[in-house]
Amino acid sequence: MTDSPTREAQTPELTLQALKAAIRQSPVPSAAERKHKLTELKKQLSRYQDVFADAASSDFGGRPAFESRLIETVGTTWVVDHARRNVAKWMKPEGRWPQMLFSGPNRLHVTYQPKGVVGIIAPWNMPLYLSLGPLAAALAAGNRAMIKLPEDTPASNQVIRTMLREIFDESEVAVFGEELENPAEFSCLPFDHLVFTGSSNIAKTIMASAAQNLTPLTLELGGKSPSIVADDYDIKDAALRVTHGKIAMSGQVCVAPDYALVPQDKVNAFRDGVVAAFNQFYPNGVVDRPEYCSVINERQLNRVKALLEDARSKGAEITPCAEWDGNSRMPIHVITNVTDDMAVMREEVFGPLLPVVGYQSLDSAIDYVQDRPHPLALYVFTKKRGTADKVLEGTQSGGATVNDWGWHVVNAAVPFGGVGASGFGSYHGVEGFRELSNARPVFRRHPSFPTEFFHPPVNSGPRGLFQNFWMNLYVGKGDSTLGGTPYGEE
Repeated sequence: MTDSPTREAQTPELTLQALKAAIRQSPVPSAAERKHKLTELKKQLSRYQDVFADAASSDFGGRPAFESRLIETVGTTWVVDHARRNVAKWMKPEGRWPQMLFSGPNRLHVTYQPKGVVGIIAPWNMPLYLSLGPLAAALAAGNRAMIKLPEDTPASNQVIRTMLREIFDESEVAVFGEELENPAEFSCLPFDHLVFTGSSNIAKTIMASAAQNLTPLTLELGGKSPSIVADDYDIKDAALRVTHGKIAMSGQVCVAPDYALVPQDKVNAFRDGVVAAFNQFYPNGVVDRPEYCSVINERQLNRVKALLEDARSKGAEITPCAEWDGNSRMPIHVITNVTDDMAVMREEVFGPLLPVVGYQSLDSAIDYVQDRPHPLALYVFTKKRGTADKVLEGTQSGGATVNDWGWHVVNAAVPFGGVGASGFGSYHGVEGFRELSNARPVFRRHPSFPTEFFHPPVNSGPRGLFQNFWMNLYVGKGDSTLGGTPYGEE
């Protein structure tokens, strides 16, 4: 390791300068170095899993340890371990076929070069998974990183800081958090790449800041992820699985089912199925129950309450799944009779509210999804392969799961990312490695290969015959009968 920056250098700007200086000393870490860093990160995740679960519960005012371990620690471990096992293969230059004219003794490859310093901005709902997941991709690609943790999770931030500082010098991975009085001073830095996970409104500010330095971005933004229940699928099972997706962290997950589209004549049955499933999971309710996640803070709770009251005032029918005294452990509230003018149908819910929309035909359900911004995830419930394919081919989303929710995300071998309004770019798997690498083509001319045949003068002697022969071979002869007025003239 190189020497750490001095304590006086611990501003984001000076820390970035120190990281870039360290890169010049060791620009391309070997596969062994990258694997070692990922191995150490995996060990830390195991060591700190219980400590982190306690910290997350403190930040949320109550979050089940099982959820913290499953969603954050285990999920991150899978991402890190997949990168660790495959990074040497990903790093190998890829041979490509050159154009036939340049084939023979010449060689053409694509090499994957570290971009430099990757900035990572994590949100409050999953500060570990959404900071260390991108970090795994950054380390696998040979980069150094600066992480900005959220202001709302100080206890979790401290654990993440500690576990990283024990294995990484600050010239490799530097961490900032709630101590930044103006978080915008992080996003405006000239990173070599910036990864942001969060809301679309904040993403617009991030993009504007990054544009000042032409910093390339990866944005993961969520959105209103629909669950489409086909007429052939068991309505109770669909309700059970959508409910499970909605109780995970009380819906405070970017890929949580945001709303359900069900056949019009099954709306009431689906609503009743959600209530039954919730009470199956929590037969004694959720008031003061530590196994149910709280809404993280009063600001978020008031936001969710406002969505609920807006829907109620505009004629929606509200069905709470359990008794609720207004505290932060808010049970799922099923919302039927919804209309497009309700805020709950325009904004990402990100909480324990489940709007249910009835549809007349599967085509109309597909149109409903496609008429709105593309979501981060989409869920379709059907027993028929053809129906699933019809929905998947007729819609766009960052990812999808058939007959359940969210499980495509936890598979570390596939990319995690959005499309359109739900973001762009991806991390996890080889796609994450490539996202944070510079794909650099390298052409190696053999000394005997006569590229001088393409040098001036043109159209004279044997060289001109050669030039015309090859151009005619590839693009054919032009049509000399074509005419036209020179540009700029009438």
